[in-house]
Amino acid sequence: MAGMDEVFIPGLPLAGGFYAEVVRPLLEEEFPALRYAAALLGPGSEVLGFDTRRSADHDWGPRLQVFLDDAGADAGAGAGPQAASIAAMLDRRLPAAFRGYPVAFPVTREPDGVARHRVQVTGLGPWLSGQLGFDPRSGVTVRDWLAVPSQRLAETTAGAVFHDGPGELSQARTTLAWYPHDVWLYVLSCQWVRISQEEAFPGRCAEAGDDLGSAVVTARLARDLMRLWLLMHRRYPPYSKWLGRAFARVPDTAALAASLAAALSATDWTSRERQLSQAYVTVAQAHNRLGLTEPLDPGTRGFYDRPYQVLDAGRFAGALAAAITDPQLRELPPIGAADQFIDSTDALGDLRCARAVISAF
Repeated sequence: MAGMDEVFIPGLPLAGGFYAEVVRPLLEEEFPALRYAAALLGPGSEVLGFDTRRSADHDWGPRLQVFLDDAGADAGAGAGPQAASIAAMLDRRLPAAFRGYPVAFPVTREPDGVARHRVQVTGLGPWLSGQLGFDPRSGVTVRDWLAVPSQRLAETTAGAVFHDGPGELSQARTTLAWYPHDVWLYVLSCQWVRISQEEAFPGRCAEAGDDLGSAVVTARLARDLMRLWLLMHRRYPPYSKWLGRAFARVPDTAALAASLAAALSATDWTSRERQLSQAYVTVAQAHNRLGLTEPLDPGTRGFYDRPYQVLDAGRFAGALAAAITDPQLRELPPIGAADQFIDSTDALGDLRCARAVISAF
């Protein structure tokens, strides 16, 4: 690994250079007729562009995927004889290091701790199915969209494609670039539902003598507003470690970010409520600019006869739900995509779990 005092090379340009200068020439020399795609996709902070010098302290180095078409790979395991031949050639001929980083390195998810090169040679279909739980080249159903965590959609549509001879990888990424219109309306509506269910609680908790609870609910609302903001701007929300980074990259976010930061740092519930109210107005005005529903009053109002100011976010959830035309989505409960109501890393990490839950509705 390059030393911490050396120049840090972010993972995407590192992978791009590794492909152009090392992997591609080897493939052209030894497999000149090979039709393949090469990319850096999937897990890893560098795929989303969030890597820093600290990222290089583990599981780090020049890496990428070489995707073969389904005829060149075993459809079940993702690697057939051709893939094995390519991997063996890379084992023999890859250099020991590239731009100061070891080409072979261990990764923490592998218990044997063995250093290996990280040019994954695999079939495109098996990789997509393993990453998403389905192969988008065969079409994407409503339940496919809802069962795959937005983190995985981000990992598949971000990153970089260095070469795509067959064109199928690029087509799959285009298919997954964003939710279909009615699915988008549904996840937006369900995100507003989450806000509607707790927007009165910061005041109520504090009034009951639970200021810590008031602060915790405020933080939950801030997270839900950040995810809503990303969804409104057609960006897949990443998981918690990168949520703030992704949120900050959305244009014209400064005012909303300032309101949320002030709400989180406030030491009394009336200050939290004042800052959350400003955040609600900002997001409600952005909703109206989208034109997905008739304009709604973006102002806050009292919560029945109690002394709390709320947006009454259910108005926005209801208007979005009413705009959905897909009968399958209209019949679903207002819970949203799997990662809108499952908050377990292990559960979301096992696609069988998310798909089973979504299939239950």
